[in-house]
Amino acid sequence: MAMLRRGCGAMRCFFHLVSTHDQILDDSGLEVADLGAMHEQIARAIHKIRQDDHHNEEDWRDWQLNVVDEAGNLLVTIPLGTQPA
Repeated sequence: MAMLRRGCGAMRCFFHLVSTHDQILDDSGLEVADLGAMHEQIARAIHKIRQDDHHNEEDWRDWQLNVVDEAGNLLVTIPLGTQPA
């Protein structure tokens, strides 16, 4: 798993929605300064997905949010079918 390191500058992360049958790829991404900023963006993205969705939680059970770096290295995977604690 790739990691952001202190002092290495900002990094562009892409937030892809992926399921077993479909994918919605983020082609623009976001610049993040560090792991904390990346996790804040992940929380915002999941919150927005859940707020904007007009379907119930069951519709997301096969989906996950994959965060990748510019090289395509997987940084974080979060299943969307589970409610946040």
